[in-house]
Amino acid sequence: MNLKDLYIDFFVSKGHKQIPSAPVVPENDPSVLFNTAGMQPLIPYLMGKEHPYGTRLCDYQKCIRTNDLDVIGDTYHHTFFEMLGNWSLGDYFKKEAITWSFEFLTNVLKIPVERLAVTVFAGNDLIPKDNEAIEIWKSLGISENRICPTSTDNFWIAGETGPCGPDTEMFYFRSDDEIPEKFDPEDERWVEIWNDVFMQFNKQADGTVTELPKKNVDTGMGLERVVAVLEGVNDNYKSSVWKDIISLIEEISNKTYEGNEKSMRIIADHIRTAVFISADPAGIKPSNTDQGYILRRLIRRAIRHCKNLNIDINSNWEERIAIAIMDKYKKYYKEIETNREIVLEVLKNEKVKFNRTIEKGLREFEKIVNNLTDNIINKDLAFKLYDTYGFPIELTEELAKEKNINVDIEGFKQKFKEHQEKSRTASAGKFKGGLSGNSEVETKYHTATHLLNAALKVVVGPDVHQKGSNITSERMRFDFSCDHKLTEEEKQKAQDLVNKWIMDSLDVICEEMKKEDAIKSGAECMFIEKYPDIVTVYSIGDISMELCGGPHVKNTSEIGKFKIVKEEASSAGVRRIKAVIE
Repeated sequence: MNLKDLYIDFFVSKGHKQIPSAPVVPENDPSVLFNTAGMQPLIPYLMGKEHPYGTRLCDYQKCIRTNDLDVIGDTYHHTFFEMLGNWSLGDYFKKEAITWSFEFLTNVLKIPVERLAVTVFAGNDLIPKDNEAIEIWKSLGISENRICPTSTDNFWIAGETGPCGPDTEMFYFRSDDEIPEKFDPEDERWVEIWNDVFMQFNKQADGTVTELPKKNVDTGMGLERVVAVLEGVNDNYKSSVWKDIISLIEEISNKTYEGNEKSMRIIADHIRTAVFISADPAGIKPSNTDQGYILRRLIRRAIRHCKNLNIDINSNWEERIAIAIMDKYKKYYKEIETNREIVLEVLKNEKVKFNRTIEKGLREFEKIVNNLTDNIINKDLAFKLYDTYGFPIELTEELAKEKNINVDIEGFKQKFKEHQEKSRTASAGKFKGGLSGNSEVETKYHTATHLLNAALKVVVGPDVHQKGSNITSERMRFDFSCDHKLTEEEKQKAQDLVNKWIMDSLDVICEEMKKEDAIKSGAECMFIEKYPDIVTVYSIGDISMELCGGPHVKNTSEIGKFKIVKEEASSAGVRRIKAVIE
């Protein structure tokens, strides 16, 4: 039995219900490119929304983190990883969470107590030291020398304000060295394997903190790290999670892992992540923006490292690795098997495109060399080759060396670092914990799209269906199926009908139900296959019922006056309406 099964079985025995893993691309949350932690899909429920599965939940969640993409290649970082989690939504609290964490680690996984240590919240000016957690750990047999209070890393909050609380992190001594009597979390021989977050406070905009009436527990365990710990390896890529994939890369390259670790780790990690992105119901394809950009970068970086191993790029190397990965995970994630052919097509097509990119880069390289006034490719030209043409700096360096030309590598590294910082800054602003685009005005526009969809069904016909939407704080854009340009009369009727429903002060009702029940009830949705097994359904009076993630007003009277400003073609058989709220 593998770790996922052990974990789920244990927490089911403690009264938890297993919930399905959310897609890697968040639904109805443009604030973040990917789900980065097990708690992220559950934020609405941790903040008070009732979960249809109850108050005790457990899962294994697919996660992708790209903020440290350039460090992939070491022994323990992964772009895609699996997070094991258990959750209490106003049910049990610290004693049960800590006790069960300890029980699972020591009784189920048989980890010796002497190899465990923990951090707890040391307190600050607003919130006291977490003495309760300290006493619970001591009662379980963790010595005081192995309990380290800290203030910086042991407190969680989703944003600047809102639910928050202390956490306790569990560490394992990974080295064969003698275990130090006193725990130092800065000692890299100690590796974090589990985190319990106790959401017990609410931080106000003025900085004050109050106790929450409903306290939650949010926990997470990194599967890859724990498997490596259990198997006694200091390199995650030598564990059973990766061993068969690394062996396959050795076979394809006719090289050994020893001496080629970095390239093999990157190939294995990046192709695995690319498989999960490509298989996701969101239908992501390589592109130059958002998730598509990440997917493209991952595949191309894997190709570059295949070149380092002298793998024939035109062979079916990517297909062989992807199939091995899909066979490994299809038992747990059905989309892997369902979208197998899509995954293989994405990888193959991007490989072909990148080969063409390399050819373009070679032509640009020759232009640069021919126009040099001195014997050096400066930082700007080197970075242009990398950023604009996707030309690896290693290849620039190699080709320049053949021509006895120098490359300003240090200058390039500086420009690359600046590029990274910009990317991180942009990425950091993406995740604030919860839905973005949920300002008051955007919420009004979101609800208005439902009314407009219903109005068009009345005015144009029941075959009208939403094909997409885009909302900003200034306007809404709504795409819908229609085989003709709307007449002025049709536009006016649709506008009048929306405004009538707004004036009718209709309640907006939110319900959660199984997807199949929602479909049977007549709820409309776009791309039904993208939705999880449990869906949110919004009803507006008896005029609209749609699957949607929100956000929405509570009553249509909150919206304001609706006005259509433009109607135009979007694509074949699809029209587009732009509207504002006055």
